[in-house]
Amino acid sequence: MRWLPAFLSATLFAAGSLAAKKTSEERFKEFHAKSLSSTPVKLADASYKSLTSSPRDYTVAVLLTALDNRFGCQLCREFQPEWDLLSKSWIKGDKAGESRMVFGTLDFSDGRDTFMSLGLQTAPVLYFFPPTVGPHAPSNTDPIRYDFTNGPLPAEAVREWLARHMPGRPHPPIKRPINWMKWISTFVLTSGSITGAYVAWPYVLPILQSRNVWAAITLISILLFTSAHMFNHIRKVPYVAGDGKGGISYFAGGFQNQYGMETQVIAAMYGVLSFAVISLALKAPRLADPKAQGIIVLVWSGILYIMYSFLLSIFRVKNGGYPFSLPPFV
Repeated sequence: MRWLPAFLSATLFAAGSLAAKKTSEERFKEFHAKSLSSTPVKLADASYKSLTSSPRDYTVAVLLTALDNRFGCQLCREFQPEWDLLSKSWIKGDKAGESRMVFGTLDFSDGRDTFMSLGLQTAPVLYFFPPTVGPHAPSNTDPIRYDFTNGPLPAEAVREWLARHMPGRPHPPIKRPINWMKWISTFVLTSGSITGAYVAWPYVLPILQSRNVWAAITLISILLFTSAHMFNHIRKVPYVAGDGKGGISYFAGGFQNQYGMETQVIAAMYGVLSFAVISLALKAPRLADPKAQGIIVLVWSGILYIMYSFLLSIFRVKNGGYPFSLPPFV
């Protein structure tokens, strides 16, 4: 049995020699036939070398990827469905092979030697191999590399990139399958929304027509925007700041500065002042009991006085030269 290793070596050498003698046309027909049954063609080190070897009168697009969970390549898994869609759409629109295009995928698990020879440290990487001979061969036949620096791209974008490097040849369009689940979900949600709106409309309509609801919304909006809420969003002001003495400052000095907490305090004060005026003007006169009416007037008048005194004290913080004040906040 000593002759067995020598026989196997000779057989492999002969097979390799025969494979190496395949012409460019034979290699294209071989890989194109594989593409018709399953595309992109799954490659290994040997098939990758055979497919991309020179001379070739066809074009090759190979995606070098790492789909195994051990490698943690999220970008590879996100782009793979788009790559499969592109290759299937292309082959479906060009079954005769008029574009002379072959799509292949080489996973790191099947092509470690190829990754090492190319010096690849990341994945995925897309290589475009133009023809080296024939009518479509460009002046520069070096492979063109596409790096996914901006994340995964849709199949349409990659197709446009390939088409730019393949002038004068067919470029089959992308045909995405109908997403029936999306259509069904949209129909169910739309039908449910219409049904819910129809059932709830008798209850929602009185709320929408309520003067009190619109008055509350208007009042809250006025208080929000008069307290410089938009100023905070435009300037990106801090919520609070240090006072330089180990404490916290809630109010910023000057008219061009303020804090987020300051806006909320001012809005709350405006709200209390507004409710005090509304109660004195509308609620108090409607009370039939004179004593209750007097108590309500005294309470809301006291709140109005104290809140206005506090407001003046804050204004003096913003403008140190302001001369007026009211006790107890002097």
